[in-house]
Amino acid sequence: MWLLLNAAKVDALLVTHPANWFYLTGFTGESGALVVTRKGTTLVTDGRFVGQAKAETRRVRICQQEGTLLESAARVLRDLRVRRVGFDPARVTVSQWQALRKAARSRWQWVPAEGAVEKLRMRKEAAELAQMRKAAMLAGEIMEFSIGLLKPGVRENEVGAEIEYQMRRRGASGPSFETIVAFGERSALPHARPTGKRLRKNELVVLDLGVILGHYCSDITRTIFAGRASKRIRAWHKAVLEAQEAAISTVREGAACTEVDGAARRVLAGYGLDHLFVHGTGHGLGLEVHEDPRVARGQTQRLESGNVITIEPGVYAEGVGGIRIEDDVAVHAGRTEVLTRAPRQLIEL
Repeated sequence: MWLLLNAAKVDALLVTHPANWFYLTGFTGESGALVVTRKGTTLVTDGRFVGQAKAETRRVRICQQEGTLLESAARVLRDLRVRRVGFDPARVTVSQWQALRKAARSRWQWVPAEGAVEKLRMRKEAAELAQMRKAAMLAGEIMEFSIGLLKPGVRENEVGAEIEYQMRRRGASGPSFETIVAFGERSALPHARPTGKRLRKNELVVLDLGVILGHYCSDITRTIFAGRASKRIRAWHKAVLEAQEAAISTVREGAACTEVDGAARRVLAGYGLDHLFVHGTGHGLGLEVHEDPRVARGQTQRLESGNVITIEPGVYAEGVGGIRIEDDVAVHAGRTEVLTRAPRQLIEL
């Protein structure tokens, strides 16, 4: 905790984001505000979660809120007599900010400390990486199972429901995001959600899924063709796979995220498909499915040992469909590790 406060140059840090207070304390409740100081850590929560907080945390003072959550957190800060209090402006609404300022009454200085905890979360420790391997392996198993569900006439939402059922049946607490199942022209929508559309012969299928296992997320995408793919579809899939391989080969400790993104784009440009790649090459992964670092154009942040990122280039053509291939990659000192396991070649059904 001392390192966290020193890095933010504050006497106390107010943490209001659930993933962050879980990371620091182990508390999984839905309501809370964490006050971190050099004297100790105090978790403010309402009466529904006091018992849970005591059971889940160690060396954390539990304070039951009286009045609003932020009023109670402000009282904790007043008792501690701190001068500089860090907060994350990206995690505080305007109304919350106004309530905090009112409660403070100029007793202390508010210091923006955006991403203070997230910077720690980016670098996974060995136990976290072990859990993420398990989550990635489970995602790959479910992906291979899901491909077997695809047959003409099946609905997107039927496949999506079965996928999320299998997640829980196999030990996951749930999906790390709403499962993407997109048939035909709808596969050109990068974030398509399952509908009642039925699968027809000679259509592309994009399956994008991830599980939460032991609090940690995984994320994997595969593209399938229901029938025999045309020469164009095969060429596009080949290009996306090569782009992914090029990006993965660029992942290493010290590499700038924009370099990894650029490796994928150069391959697609060589096929004349770069204009159909409409999003970044990847994103960080951990307690949340979208974390730092971002793997995209202009992102100069350098990869560090302990980072876990997705690599997911794709091409999307309106009226035709989309192709995306995604895997989770861990950065280690001197090497990289692909965590997800499932066939990446174009599967024709």
